[in-house]
Amino acid sequence: MKTIHAISLLSLAGLGTLIAAPAVAQDDSYFYGGFGVGQSDADIDKQRVSTMIEDTELTVTSLKLDESDIGYKVFGGYQFNRYFGLEAGYFDLGEFGFKAATAPDGTFDGNFKVRGVNLDLVLTMPMGERFAFIARGGAQYAETKDSFKGTGAVTVLDSKRSDKATNYKYGVGLQYEFSPSFLMRAEAERYRVSDALGSEGNINLYSVSLVFPFGRRHAEPVAVTQAYTPPPAPAVAPPPAPVPPPPAPAPTRRRVSFSAEALFGFDKSTLRPEGMAALDTFASELRGSQFEVITVEGHTDRMGSEEYNQQLSLERATVVKDYLVSRGGVEAGKVSAVGKGESQPISKAEDCDQRPNRASRIACLQPDRRVEIEVVGSR
Repeated sequence: MKTIHAISLLSLAGLGTLIAAPAVAQDDSYFYGGFGVGQSDADIDKQRVSTMIEDTELTVTSLKLDESDIGYKVFGGYQFNRYFGLEAGYFDLGEFGFKAATAPDGTFDGNFKVRGVNLDLVLTMPMGERFAFIARGGAQYAETKDSFKGTGAVTVLDSKRSDKATNYKYGVGLQYEFSPSFLMRAEAERYRVSDALGSEGNINLYSVSLVFPFGRRHAEPVAVTQAYTPPPAPAVAPPPAPVPPPPAPAPTRRRVSFSAEALFGFDKSTLRPEGMAALDTFASELRGSQFEVITVEGHTDRMGSEEYNQQLSLERATVVKDYLVSRGGVEAGKVSAVGKGESQPISKAEDCDQRPNRASRIACLQPDRRVEIEVVGSR
């Protein structure tokens, strides 16, 4: 095909961009499947066909080539991260052929079909929030089936031929993400195949594919700064009257809020070193206090399912509770952990839910992702 040089240059440009790209937060790994359909163009060697006929002492008077057909593919793969994926598939590149008229009077017709399987490494380079450049390269195992027939002065002795061979394939394209569970690709791919006559040729497939990720979940960005609210000054009880003895002071309440990003990595329930340091400071302030109970509450934003958010908030609250007991010296019987999920947001739906893109919505919902600690007692 005539587009090989342009495709090669696009592939090299895409790989160079990928190598130079800075590291950013990435999506979780996921499986995906899909299918594609488009136009396939074969590179039939016109001179080879003419020579094959003229070797039988016939003269070619006209030759008509059929080099285009409809091709399709089905595939499945695994995306290791936002840049690299491995994909396997089945393809049918269609049927191609030629019709030749000869002197003495006769006709010689031939056609061939190509089908096979492939295994590709797929490289993805994001270009904004939804578009991405993709490049692929790999191996394919294809079967080519030829059939020939003649009329008049043309006699065909071997009307059926076939060949199976392993060869390379590669391609480039663009990808658009409609949602985390639905993508669309437009690609140009080149397949190197046998013609079952002792030589090899190229077939290009220009296709549009629909891709369906399974269980895909976007990563929650990690905040750069941590928010920590210092505890309020302890309440001072008034001096008791000489007579009668004063009633026992009512228990005081203190509530401390930690940003989830200050304690944990995105979508994680494992304490970060910065989170441990913040909890160590909080535990040191508790020493010497008389308290009855400490309640640790985990809160999430409203992105994702309600069940998942409830589980994540409980796991984070439990981790903070266990740390205060094991490292902070807090009595285990006085500490409890509660998961509130997304039930008590600080942000307002009218401020965040209509944001134009996902990144700004995540930033708007940041106050909702927190761990709050309530201490009931007195100094």
